[in-house]
Amino acid sequence: MRRSICYSEPSVTSAGEKRSWNFIYTPSTTLPKGTKLKFDLQSKGRDIDWEVPSVQLKKNGSVIYAKLENGKILQASEIESQDSPVPHYEFILPNSLEVGRSITIVLGAKDEDGEKKNGLKAQTTSQRRRPFLLYIDTTGKGHYGEAEIFTIDIRGGELSNIRILTPSFVAKNKRFDAIVRFEDDYGNLTNNAPDETLIELSHEHLRENLNWKLFVPETGFISLPNLYFNEAGVYTIQLKNAKTKQIFRSSPIRCFSETTKNLFWGLLHGESERFDSTENIENCLRHFRDDKAFNFYGVSPYESQEETSNEIWKTIIQNISDFDEDDRFTTFLGFQWEGDNKIEGLRLMLFSKENKPILRKKELKNSTLKKIYKSLSPKEMISIPCFTMAKGTEYNFENYDPEFERVVEIYNAWGSSEMTKKEGNFLPISSTNGVQESAEGSIQKALMNNCRFGFVAGGLDDRGSYSDLFDSDQMQYTPGITAIISPTYSRDALFEAIYQRSCYATTGERILVGLYLAGISMGKEISTADKPGLAINRHLSGYIAGTTKLKKVEIVRNGKVIKTFEPQNYSLEFTYDDMVPLEKVVIPSNDKRPPFIYYYVRVIQEDGHMAWSSPIWVDYIPLSTLPKQKQKPATKTPPKKGVEEVFEDEEEEDDFDDYEE
Repeated sequence: MRRSICYSEPSVTSAGEKRSWNFIYTPSTTLPKGTKLKFDLQSKGRDIDWEVPSVQLKKNGSVIYAKLENGKILQASEIESQDSPVPHYEFILPNSLEVGRSITIVLGAKDEDGEKKNGLKAQTTSQRRRPFLLYIDTTGKGHYGEAEIFTIDIRGGELSNIRILTPSFVAKNKRFDAIVRFEDDYGNLTNNAPDETLIELSHEHLRENLNWKLFVPETGFISLPNLYFNEAGVYTIQLKNAKTKQIFRSSPIRCFSETTKNLFWGLLHGESERFDSTENIENCLRHFRDDKAFNFYGVSPYESQEETSNEIWKTIIQNISDFDEDDRFTTFLGFQWEGDNKIEGLRLMLFSKENKPILRKKELKNSTLKKIYKSLSPKEMISIPCFTMAKGTEYNFENYDPEFERVVEIYNAWGSSEMTKKEGNFLPISSTNGVQESAEGSIQKALMNNCRFGFVAGGLDDRGSYSDLFDSDQMQYTPGITAIISPTYSRDALFEAIYQRSCYATTGERILVGLYLAGISMGKEISTADKPGLAINRHLSGYIAGTTKLKKVEIVRNGKVIKTFEPQNYSLEFTYDDMVPLEKVVIPSNDKRPPFIYYYVRVIQEDGHMAWSSPIWVDYIPLSTLPKQKQKPATKTPPKKGVEEVFEDEEEEDDFDDYEE
């Protein structure tokens, strides 16, 4: 049986290349006069997609038209599509097209000389056998059959960037692997580099006898095994292109003398511009695991039946199960739920297990947060308030539940909910005609009211409540990323770490942040009942390691900056003694709990990227109210490193020494 012939010229191209594209179609049977041909570009109209052509041939450039073998030009008509913001393009044959004769659909310039200048830009993502569809209607009445398919292979462009992927926490003399990705301007893997390109490896304290030179591999990536550091400290792996002299650095690595903790990076809320995380969940998970090198990813579709049908939810669950793999990639099942404005707000519901039903708000049993919380336990689900300062979806925290709302999203690509712009928010929710900030949803305000939660960050989202923001004048920032500190790498361990608030947020860069107070780390609570010396002095210590030079590191107490460091480097080790008597700075609790204070660290890099540690809380219980057996006189030790420190007992001094080391 004779078959139609479909082929493309060129059949292979580079991501983002600008030129003309020819799609040649030879039918297997004669097409009569009046036959309609409908061409589907398979584009969503995004910046990363294939450039959308014009049908106005007078423009000469970035147009679409058809050409017959006799040279006759056919102008296209735009046909609106219900499934895509980009129209389909329809042509009508002025004469019959005989078997063996061809018609060519051209995207780009009208003349070959202006191809580079007036051509059409290819999509910026690499893809094997990228499809273009052509529908044929021989009746001329709009009765189209199955599509004919053209394909083009999209490969990575010229080498532009080298990305080094490493663990963030390592132990001294313990070996680890690094992955090197050779990428084009758009983040695609590529081997498109001059043959003589050599890459030189180095890092701080590199031994002279270790001198590695790398070639750009055909695969576009390479693994560097058995790296290690023999001294504790902060390191970056450095690669230098010997031909262009460009230098590329990894995100910082903190090497500990010994460590039982690991730092994992990922996203609980958000999706990729490249892949839809609902209908295209498999490619989305592969993208975040392989291309973005995330350690974990959580799905976050909206609970509505219109956006997430039962069939789609089943597909999501299956992929969450398939991709979850201990010590490689952790997946979380979750969904977004929007309740009453201010009272419930917008939030991400994150499950600890898979195979869970989606909780639809239209169902009576899931119509309010109280009903949802009553039907589940905090070990099954965490409820994460998101975008809390966005007017229209804000959450005032008056019904805050400390068991379910263990963390809050302090930042996503549409802005930070830390505080108002007037109060000093560097990344405010802002728009001329879109969503404005609402002070009622301020996270600092909630903290002052004794809401105790850790911080996570969201990414880019254009679904549900965010759907109108993408194409508006809404201020858009970089997608955020969440860091989770956990002893082991599994879904159960990471979920437990989130519950324990052992996490922090950044605006997308892998900035290392550590904060300790009297032997406890971020996300924890401590009381003067346990350590009475805290009433006199709170010794804070920690470290920061940025991806570029640090501009400011601020210690925030009760919503106010009490100490600012201005490092002249990309890393900082800090200590600070808050010697103000505790009773003078505590915040009265609005319930039966004792007065308290809280601390967290805010980091600002010179490139504008930020990070926020989760807070630490100190409850104030006066010594006079404690039973006599708990009352211990505070004793002082000689100053350490020029800093006076107060310890209640030897155990506390040992804790301090451990963390200072």
